[in-house]
Amino acid sequence: MVARVKLLLTIVQDGDVGKLRKALIERGFGATRLSSTGGFLRQGNTTFLIGVEDDRLAEAKALIMTTCCRRKELVTPGTSLADLEGVYSSQMTEIVAGGATIFVLNVEEHIKV
Repeated sequence: MVARVKLLLTIVQDGDVGKLRKALIERGFGATRLSSTGGFLRQGNTTFLIGVEDDRLAEAKALIMTTCCRRKELVTPGTSLADLEGVYSSQMTEIVAGGATIFVLNVEEHIKV
C-alpha cells in the first residue's frame, strides 16, 4: 500500500525559523526552505515546504504550532503606512508577530528519486 502524503506549505516569521528548522530535523521531517517577504510590514518570512505522510500529519502540525508562538513586538512602520491618516512613520506600532500560517495540501503524486 502506498502512503498518502500531504504538503504543508508553512509560512513562518524569520525569528522562528531556526527553532522550527531544528525541531523538524530532530523529529525526522524533511523540509525545503524558501525566503519570502510579508506584505503589510515587509518583514522577512520563510516558507517551508514539508512533505508529511498522513499518519504523521497531526504530529507535524503540533510541532509547528508549539515552536512558532505568537508574541507582541514594537515596530516602526515603513513608509507605505505614511499615507494612512493619523499614522506617522516615526510612531512605534505594536503588532502581533510570530506564529505560523499552515496550508495543508493534498498531494496527487509523490516521487522521490
